Amino acid sequence: MKIRSKPVRTAATSLLLILATAFLLSACNRQKPQQMPPTPEVGTVTVREQEVVLTTELPGRTSPYLIAEVRPQVSGIIQKRLFEEGSMVRKGAVLYQIDPAPFQAAYDSAGASLARAQANIPAIRSRAERYRDLLVDKAVSRQDFDDVDSALRQAEAEVVYWKAAVQTAGINLGYTKVKAPISGRIGRSNITVGALVTANQPVAMATIQQLDPIYVDVPQSTAELLRLKRRIESGTLDRSGTSQRKVRLNLEDGKPYSWEGTLQFQDVTVDRTTGSVILRAVFPNPEGVLLPGMFVRGVAQEGVNKKAILIPQHAVSRDPKGNPLALLVGTDGKVVQRQLTIDRAVGNQWLVTAGLAPGEKVIVEGMQKVKPGAPAKAVPADETGTPNPAAEKANQPAAPAK
Repeated sequence: MKIRSKPVRTAATSLLLILATAFLLSACNRQKPQQMPPTPEVGTVTVREQEVVLTTELPGRTSPYLIAEVRPQVSGIIQKRLFEEGSMVRKGAVLYQIDPAPFQAAYDSAGASLARAQANIPAIRSRAERYRDLLVDKAVSRQDFDDVDSALRQAEAEVVYWKAAVQTAGINLGYTKVKAPISGRIGRSNITVGALVTANQPVAMATIQQLDPIYVDVPQSTAELLRLKRRIESGTLDRSGTSQRKVRLNLEDGKPYSWEGTLQFQDVTVDRTTGSVILRAVFPNPEGVLLPGMFVRGVAQEGVNKKAILIPQHAVSRDPKGNPLALLVGTDGKVVQRQLTIDRAVGNQWLVTAGLAPGEKVIVEGMQKVKPGAPAKAVPADETGTPNPAAEKANQPAAPAK
């Protein structure tokens, strides 16, 4: 009997140890209350209204301020070319010399005919005066006097005719020197020395373009014009001031053009193929950077929005339908999701037209740590979205003095 009682005691002892351990564990659990997770901190920016200058960037092309195609006004053989291709020429400078020999001969011939006609005038005028005196005494017939008077008038008319002929011959002789009609840069010559040219031929001998200043033509859609008009009428945009006519340029390589232009006019006819109108601006071009036909991007000022709301772009997300969304920290300390209406990008920020009100706090940092309806602690952040502990500390109430 003593041998059988030993295992029973061992099992009872083990059971007592298990019960004691379970009791101690349950007592420890009751002594340590369960701790709640801390409220996550998120960086926020406070929505505020500010004055923003709104601009529109549109593609455009440059065109010369003045352009003139040089054509001959008389026919003849080119004797000389008196300019360098691609050089600057002044108005009135001689570009080509046409053989003047036949025109000089025509001028001299007309001058000789004029001199002959003028030499006949004194004799005929004297005869007419004598016949007038004799007619009073009836020494000559009325018919004889009329014949002499008519001859005088014909001689005077012949003088006028030859004067006009001399003038015409002189003009044609002057046209043998083909001159520049405007000042500017001349292109390549389409005519060589020894070539025959004809008056008012369809092919230009050369083309001169004035490039300083220079035009920039920018197309703008009619839909954009209507939208801009509605904003001005509603008071959202203010277009007062001379700065509204200023235009800037970005070149093909993306760099800004160093000179500022002025808006000249807006075309009144809509292009049927593109549904746009042309805005023309004029730019200084003293260094010749802009060339005709160059592709540029014009930056025109639309107006000033005095109550614009801007938030960092990384504070906006998109739902599956592409609608812009933002997370806010409400007055109760909980996260709220808000759908926004965005107009455009202004630098690295979005211009919000609906969905936000001044004073609200938009989450820009730590969005992955919270979700709508969850509590969050707002910490002021700068415009880049970086939390600013110093600002948070400054916003906290001062500790009471001990």
